[in-house]
Amino acid sequence: MTHGTTPPNFIKNIITEDLKSGKLNKVITRFPPEPNGYLHIGHAKAIWVNFTLADEFGGRTNLRFDDTNPTKEDVEYVNSIKEDVKWLGFEWEELHFASDYFEEMYNRAVLLIKKGKAYVDDQTAEQIRETRGTLTEPGANSPFRDRSVEENLDLFTRMRAGEFKNGEKVLRAKIDMASPNINLRDPVIYRISHAKHHNTGDAWCIYPMYAYAHPLEDAIEGVTHSLCTIEFEDQRPFYDWVIAETEVEAEPHQYEFGRLNVETMVTSKRKLKLLVDEGYVDGWDDPRMPTISGLRRRGYTPEAIKNFVFEAGISKAQGTVDLAMLEHFIREDLKMKAPRTMAVLDPLKVVITNYPEGQSEMLEAENNSENPEMGSRQIPFSREIYIEREDFMENPPSKYFRLFPSNEVRLKHAYFIKCNEVIKDAEGNVVEIHCTYDPETKSGTGFTGRKVKGTIHWVDAASAVPAEFRLYEPLISSADDEEEGEAEESEKVEVKSFLDQVNPNSLEIVKGFVEPQLAEAKPHDKFQFFRHGYFNVDPKVSKPGAPVFNRIVSLKSSFQLPKQ
Repeated sequence: MTHGTTPPNFIKNIITEDLKSGKLNKVITRFPPEPNGYLHIGHAKAIWVNFTLADEFGGRTNLRFDDTNPTKEDVEYVNSIKEDVKWLGFEWEELHFASDYFEEMYNRAVLLIKKGKAYVDDQTAEQIRETRGTLTEPGANSPFRDRSVEENLDLFTRMRAGEFKNGEKVLRAKIDMASPNINLRDPVIYRISHAKHHNTGDAWCIYPMYAYAHPLEDAIEGVTHSLCTIEFEDQRPFYDWVIAETEVEAEPHQYEFGRLNVETMVTSKRKLKLLVDEGYVDGWDDPRMPTISGLRRRGYTPEAIKNFVFEAGISKAQGTVDLAMLEHFIREDLKMKAPRTMAVLDPLKVVITNYPEGQSEMLEAENNSENPEMGSRQIPFSREIYIEREDFMENPPSKYFRLFPSNEVRLKHAYFIKCNEVIKDAEGNVVEIHCTYDPETKSGTGFTGRKVKGTIHWVDAASAVPAEFRLYEPLISSADDEEEGEAEESEKVEVKSFLDQVNPNSLEIVKGFVEPQLAEAKPHDKFQFFRHGYFNVDPKVSKPGAPVFNRIVSLKSSFQLPKQ
């Protein structure tokens, strides 16, 4: 995979032409999240697009927090976003907050009022919605639209001074209530909010709306290419209007690309917050969540995520990417990095009756057959071991090559064993298997006397470490293409219909055993467990001597990348 570049794309072509023509002599992009939730897989693409494209052209990317809504924002989100960007491998040169520019934004709004391009409206939010019109019918002018410049300046000054209650007045841009683009029908650009801001405290009680603030932030920072996802395309005319009418010196331009939608992954922060608030998950970093912190806790790697978004590409097209493609890149990244070891998730005891009681030995096992540089380890073997319950059947079907009465299998890294007796409890459940082993068949000795068709994994019962394994299925049964809804005029979530899609079987917790050296496994250590998949040591609940493993991804997949 090519790191540090983007595949051929239309934005790269635009930047190339801008520099070639002399229109620009530098490239500045920005990643501008609202600190009202944790970042998700879709943001990973936006981060990668902005930072990588700027870097390709020797430019820079600012990290900027669009913190214009104090009722939804928190320093917790600010800190988590910084951590996620760094974890993905990107460094910003400049860190900014929209709130750093509140005075400048206010002065530009005053300029709009003086030019007759903005007015104070006394209508309620509901009244404004009702008179906004539809996609096919024009809106109706506000009865306060023709207030004088002097009256509007006076009211706006008093709004800032805190004379009015929340919702009592707003400042609206004065554009065209009959515009075919509903975003140009006198959008609200300031509202009253008597709320403490995480950055400015109680200094302000009026706050700019996102759609008004965003272009000004870009202009103030000298951003050359304002890159966003396609749902903001209809907002671009208002973006351009703000740049022109506020008479800012710089003139940034907005370009839209298709957002990253992944099958069964929700990428609406409102919906993700709902899952957290309603207790469907145990926080924003729950390993079932598509948040970057959740993916990190589950065991995803930044390299795999970046390779995935590279393959997904940059285009105008909307669509949904198969989850299997993301999982493919996880496997590809981990197959050479993760040591291969053995874990038994559903234990069934095996007693090797002809192995001397009280005796044990150490067997050599390679750590990764595809990466010899990872070396080998020593694993204990003795009279009693655990195997997977599914690796034994008393009455097997044809072509079942694992353990059954009178059949012989190979123990991975060890010996051939043969099943001789099945021990059951009073209810008829199999509780123990008695086998014999052939000491001549030790792994690594070159034994060729006979062959067996089945190889099964195991752990030594005397030294195995009890462990918890968390197995995951998609949290949501289906997820339609979604709009992020960063703009504050977005629709409310259909709560019931969304929560009905939550998969009640998205998490299964099982108890089993791992090899003894995993007792001290550290948070985020990753392993491939034979036949089970790739697992990550949970950084929140795992403890020395009592490890907890999150399954990152299973081993098997039929997914194949399309041929180039």
